[in-house]
Amino acid sequence: MRKTVFFAVAAILVLAVAFVTVHAADQTVPAAGQVAPTFTLPSQDGSEISLDSFKGKWVVLYFYPKDMTQGCTIEAHNFQRDLTKFEADNAVIVGVSVDTPDSHKQFCTKEGLTFRLLADPKHKVVDEYGSLGHFGPMTIANRNTFLIDPQGKIVKVWTKVDPSHHSEEVLAALDEMKK
Repeated sequence: MRKTVFFAVAAILVLAVAFVTVHAADQTVPAAGQVAPTFTLPSQDGSEISLDSFKGKWVVLYFYPKDMTQGCTIEAHNFQRDLTKFEADNAVIVGVSVDTPDSHKQFCTKEGLTFRLLADPKHKVVDEYGSLGHFGPMTIANRNTFLIDPQGKIVKVWTKVDPSHHSEEVLAALDEMKK
């Protein structure tokens, strides 16, 4: 009996991993050189923010898994720390997760974040940018970043970023692009 239960559980786990792997493989991350997919999402203050509203500016569009978690807090703090450097380079920081605007508002208040966090609880934009992921039973955004030029074209893509030094990587790439 125990062997049968063990093999049944093992088979279910193998199928679950295969499903998640196949689902993740179906996603296509937009590549450098492509026009950035446009979108409109609510921000932490409830206002609707459109990618098109940033035409003429560099956009650092970063996807992150979950408000108030360790890695996401580190990444957000580093972007906040470097915000004046990004602004000096005519760049805006925009974070996106599948959390709600209320969750973003709490996160921004607690952590002193002043840049835009956009809510995508229906996963539309996260999926469009090939950044839909899963952590156990939770649907999350994978930690991916897109640097978009002032004309709306993706010029650099980072996947599976390390949040501890990612802001510096993006600043360095932005400086290189502007030469």
